[in-house]
This record gives sequence, C-alpha cells and structure tokens, in this order.
Amino acid sequence: MTQRQTRRNFLMTTAAVTGGIVATTALQQNATNTATPPVTMPERVLGRTEVKVPIFGLGGAGQTPLSWEGRERDAVEIIQRALELGIRYFDTAASYGPSEDYLGKVLPPHRSKLFLTSKTDKRDRDGAWRELERSLKRLNTDYLDLWQLHHVSFSQELDTIFGASGAIKAMEEAIQQKLVRYAGITGHHDPEVIAEGLRRYPFHTTLIPVNAADKHHPRPFIPVVLPVAQEKNVGVIAMKVPAYGRLFKPGGLTGMQQALGYTMSQPGVHCCVIAAETTAQLEANVKIARAFQPLKEQELTAIAQQTAGIWEDGTFFRAWT
Repeated sequence: MTQRQTRRNFLMTTAAVTGGIVATTALQQNATNTATPPVTMPERVLGRTEVKVPIFGLGGAGQTPLSWEGRERDAVEIIQRALELGIRYFDTAASYGPSEDYLGKVLPPHRSKLFLTSKTDKRDRDGAWRELERSLKRLNTDYLDLWQLHHVSFSQELDTIFGASGAIKAMEEAIQQKLVRYAGITGHHDPEVIAEGLRRYPFHTTLIPVNAADKHHPRPFIPVVLPVAQEKNVGVIAMKVPAYGRLFKPGGLTGMQQALGYTMSQPGVHCCVIAAETTAQLEANVKIARAFQPLKEQELTAIAQQTAGIWEDGTFFRAWT
C-alpha cells in the first residue's frame, strides 16, 4: 500500500469511527411534516467546477456562534436550520475556532448533497498538509469539495506558495489523492495580489469581498479581480456582503435586501457566504436570497451611492492580513 493510499484510508477510517454525529431528527421530522416543498434559492454554476450551487451559503466565521467557543448548542441549531432551508454551501477554515468541529457534528449524514469548503493559511506544503488532515478529521469527512489558500495578502506570499516546497504542492497532491476536489484562493486585503494569483495558477475559485462600498475604496476588488476571474472562468464567491452589518449604519443601506442584491448582481459573481448570529437572522437572509432578482444598473448606482459617507468603516477588513 502506498503512502498516499495509507493517508486516505486513515482519514476515511477516522471519519467512520468518529461518526457519532449529533442527531438530526428535527431535520428529518421537518421534512416529513412539510406538506408543500419549500421555495428554492436561485442557483448558479460555480465557474469551471461545473457544480451548481445556491447563491447563498452559510459562513462559518465572524458574528456567529459557529466560530465561538462554548456555543455548540446554538451553532448546531443554526447549522441544522440551514440544512432545512436548503443551504448546501458551507464555508469554514482551520483558523475559525471550533467552526469545523461544530459542522462536523451535523453535516456528515448529508455530506453527499453538500458543497463543503475549508481553508488553510499555511504557505508551505507540510504546514498546509497538517491543516488539511486536521480539517478532515474535525469535519468528519474524507474529502473537501473546495480547499482554499486563506487570506493571501502580499505578493511575497504568492512566491512562497508557488515555490518548490510551497502550499500549492499540498493542494495538487490532495486533489490527486481525491481528498480535495477543487482549489481556491481567498483574500480581502489587496485585489492586485488575488488577480495575480489567478494569473499565475489555474485556481477553480476565488473568495473575495464584493459589496456596495467597494467602488469607493482606492483599491477596489470588483473592477480588478472580476474581469480576470471571468476571463479564466473562475468561480467567484462573495464575502463581506454587509461588512459585518456596518453598511447598515445610519445613512447607509436599508438592509440585507440591498446588500445581497448589489453583490449578486455583479457580473461574474456566482454565490455569497454570509454568517448568521441566530436562526431568525438566517431565515430572514434566506428569504431575501430566495426572492433575489438581478438589479438594474441605475439601482446598483443608487445603492453604491448610499455607502459613500460610510465606506471607510465598511471596508475596515481591508487592514487585515
């Protein structure tokens, strides 16, 4: 047996042994008792992955119990409710606190129907491999649909990633061993770095900020990254859609309908991930996503103008590296 086979068999065995998953009877009862099928969300094909995903996915970090220690009960409730509402895209990362553990307690029975993603912020091959193995164990799965290089911020990081012992080697090996289906790159600091990453390597996806405050920033993501992604048929997942709610400050946007509408109306954006503090908030966001209709140029211009006075606070995350 080869080393690669040993690693994959070990991970599969670990997932099976730790399969004492949190019961999902509430989800099953809900499905049984529902007389009419739920309204579904619009779907889009995620670039050249050719995978069709709902336009709205659940974020596993930020203002959510999914990334908070000691909030397993609340996190499990949100995850189960997301499944009931038809969410299939789940976003997490090795560095999101207990997020992977919480998801791993609920998702395994539904794994074949989901698009499960995680990330590593390690730039070297060995460090990335260690995080991948830990992520698979915590998530109770033997593969990821998408594994992403997390918050790539500087061109020097790209040089390390694509070096002889860089993290891209771990990605390529993981795909070859069928531990990972697709490779992605994420970032919220410098759009030029993400665009350069897409030019240097055939990533399947990119996860970037796309919101109504972007155009006011001196280094906007939308005009820099989206054209490159479209040229190369890269799947684009939007984050920071409401900027942790800061776009809803007085004088800003009126609510998630405007925030999500603006983001999902940008050419080349396939889906977005938004965290939820409560199940009620999740339900409200899903309702908006289900009703989404692309906005006209005049509407987009008006929404962006509403953030003109608060854009600096709405792009606070650009300082993160």
